[in-house]
Amino acid sequence: MATPDFIRDLRLSAGHQLLYLPGVTAVVFDGRGRVLLGRRADTGTWSVIGGIPEPGEQPADCAVREVFEETHVRCVAERVVSVHGVEKPVTYPNGDVCQFMDITFRCRAVSDDARVNDDESLEVGWFALDALPPLADFAVFRIKQATQDGPAWFEGMPGA
Repeated sequence: MATPDFIRDLRLSAGHQLLYLPGVTAVVFDGRGRVLLGRRADTGTWSVIGGIPEPGEQPADCAVREVFEETHVRCVAERVVSVHGVEKPVTYPNGDVCQFMDITFRCRAVSDDARVNDDESLEVGWFALDALPPLADFAVFRIKQATQDGPAWFEGMPGA
């Protein structure tokens, strides 16, 4: 994800030290039940779509915005899938360290013309759930949670 301006400004005084930040993930399904994924420019790996809300931006609005910015797909956030304080900090190649409080949304595509729409993605595409490319465990977990009905998942709930 591209670094938002407000975080760049924070980094001027905070340096590379740990920042605890909000994050959103969008698990987007089309009318055929396929999930939208992007191959990230920073790591070269496939993943669900995500980003950081701008100050004052609602999390669901951020999810919808990030999906369009990265994939050119228009979508609607349908429900919260999970709320999760990610345990491990992420250290970026420039030395910046972040840890995220992720809110994952299940989204429904209202257009399915997926294409690379910014410099954060190398490829984007729709994948059948039984034909996913290699994904990190967190992405597989979020997709699985998005396919299930019921309440949002959170750490510490029964069965978690």
